[in-house]
Amino acid sequence: MKKVIRFSVIPALLVTVLTGCNLQPHYERPALPVSDRWGNDGHPKEVQGTTPASETGWQTYFADEQLRQLIGLALENNRDLKVSALNVESARASFRVERSALMPAISANGSQTSAHLPGNLYSTRSTGPVTYQQYEANLGVSSWEIDFFGRLRSLRDEALEKYLSTEASSRATQISLVSDVVSGYLTLCADNDLLKLAADTVTSQRETYRLARQRYEMKVSSEQDLVQAETSVRSAEAELAQYERQVKQDVNALRLLVGTELPEHLVSNATLAHDWHFQSLPSGMPSEVLTGRPDIIAAEHTLRAANASIGAARAAFFPNISLTASGGSASESLGHLLEGGTAAWSFVPSISLPIFDGGKNSANLDVAEISRRVEIANYEKAVQTAFKEVSDALAGQSTYRHELTARVQDTVANTRYYELALQRYREGVDNYLNVLVAQRTLFEARKSEISARAGELTQHVTLYKVLGGGWKA
Repeated sequence: MKKVIRFSVIPALLVTVLTGCNLQPHYERPALPVSDRWGNDGHPKEVQGTTPASETGWQTYFADEQLRQLIGLALENNRDLKVSALNVESARASFRVERSALMPAISANGSQTSAHLPGNLYSTRSTGPVTYQQYEANLGVSSWEIDFFGRLRSLRDEALEKYLSTEASSRATQISLVSDVVSGYLTLCADNDLLKLAADTVTSQRETYRLARQRYEMKVSSEQDLVQAETSVRSAEAELAQYERQVKQDVNALRLLVGTELPEHLVSNATLAHDWHFQSLPSGMPSEVLTGRPDIIAAEHTLRAANASIGAARAAFFPNISLTASGGSASESLGHLLEGGTAAWSFVPSISLPIFDGGKNSANLDVAEISRRVEIANYEKAVQTAFKEVSDALAGQSTYRHELTARVQDTVANTRYYELALQRYREGVDNYLNVLVAQRTLFEARKSEISARAGELTQHVTLYKVLGGGWKA
């Protein structure tokens, strides 16, 4: 009967050792602190499409070969992305360190002990000087903490959640990189177009200045008209130098993002006058979209890590049980070390019960619980920020389209106004002031049209980013 009881207790003890108890609070995802619809008018704003942004690879969304080439170079050479990937590897290694603490560390060791006792000691007066030799070979477990109360498992779970958070943050970094590269190239295209506009304006202003000088020399117009024409030329030349500088800075910024030299044809051919095509995306409902964004996923894993740390802090109030054991062979002669009768073993269980620590464990628990509340607030703020970004992108996409249409019509009207003003000046009906006003108004209208076109294209990139797409190949 005793034998039966003995062997029935062993499995129960093993189950207790392996499972123990878990002192982590039950995790519940916080409710999304945002509306269930995009926009403030109570009506859903959706982009027509069939595949969610999080499932749409960047190679599918950005079909233009120039953009694909730039993005590919950036994903291969960008230094921030390399650091992000290394951070993921570091977090994975940290998780493996914490996980390894759950298993006993088994090590083998051998040792030799030599000791000499002089003959004048009480224990050696009858035998004279004595020299001892002892050899040992052991295989043992060194201080294995038995995780009865889940402290090690909580630390393991915390490390796992931090690793998953770092991995999600790396995906978010890749999304930002892809969108920044495309937005940077569109900015370069816009500034290139503005540079061309400034160059054409300088040519036109110089021609008008030549005409004004002829009319002044012929005593048809006043010196005031000539000076006004000259100021217009100098202003246009200053604008030209400004956009030359801006284009060079755009190239430098894009080179930093890509992480290597830019292909020359991509720089020289950069223009918004291109057949850009971006795939339509469905925005869906906020709960479906926001929880799929990598930055929201990272924030939730950080919250889960804070939740797990509470379990480790609670376990510190309970006894710490450790086991040290070894078995091997001991002999006075190396040649007889592995012979029969030389077996040796040791078994040293230990328990440490916290009685008084000056409030350290209570303070650590308070820190863990406050950290969880902080991460809840951070998670909710991340969700609210994401909701705002998507709402802004949806609003921008619809309004930029209408703005661009109006800007194009404004440019057409101002072009006609400038042609009429120049014709009246040549015929001597009006002075040069009307021509000058018409020229500047037309230049500003063309600048606004280019800016609106760049903004409308950039909104496609922004919407893709804020909906959580862009990282899958």
